[in-house]
Amino acid sequence: MAYPISKRLIPPLYSLWIRKIEGLENIPKDRPFIIAANHASYYDALLPAVIIAPRLNKKVHAMVNSYYWKPFITRFLLDLWEAIPVYVDKETDAKKKNKEAFEKALIYLKKGEPVMIFPEGTRSRDGKLRKAYPGAAKLALKSKMEVLPVGVIDSFKVLPRGAMFPRFVRCEIKIGKPIKFNNKKTTKKVIDETTRSIMKQIAKLINQKYSY
Repeated sequence: MAYPISKRLIPPLYSLWIRKIEGLENIPKDRPFIIAANHASYYDALLPAVIIAPRLNKKVHAMVNSYYWKPFITRFLLDLWEAIPVYVDKETDAKKKNKEAFEKALIYLKKGEPVMIFPEGTRSRDGKLRKAYPGAAKLALKSKMEVLPVGVIDSFKVLPRGAMFPRFVRCEIKIGKPIKFNNKKTTKKVIDETTRSIMKQIAKLINQKYSY
């Protein structure tokens, strides 16, 4: 019961801070895919899923830092949306737990449900792209699924670091065309090249350059 209610309430609430959305026609309707988006604010933590999920009538499973399962409110929301916890290196058994998280993401994709990743792994303070981790590339290469690049502009102005409440500004979302990677090998070189390809598409959407 809680999920249908949240599905109806959260998107209209989020839309109050959205100026424009472009590229909705690029969302695949008949197959699972991986959403890869830039990350600059707590506001955009659910934003790609909030925009895409209602148009598919499916849950979008975000891969999220396990830290956010500690507070009750965020844990409730993350469990409601069946998000996948990802563990930082300093946590006990992080490597083992992250392998399980990766497998869970593959299972959701095989079931036909999208998975969402923020390749940068953390928020950018000023909206400028940070160096990405290889998780999105590894998942794309392993699953053979397309990557849907999503660029969010000015979300760091909506809810900057340290702010308790959203400001009266709006952000813009641009959804690119799905990217298909056909590499059969998953060497470090291939993973790095795939990561850069994903980030360069995101960069293009938000009018930036990815130089890593």
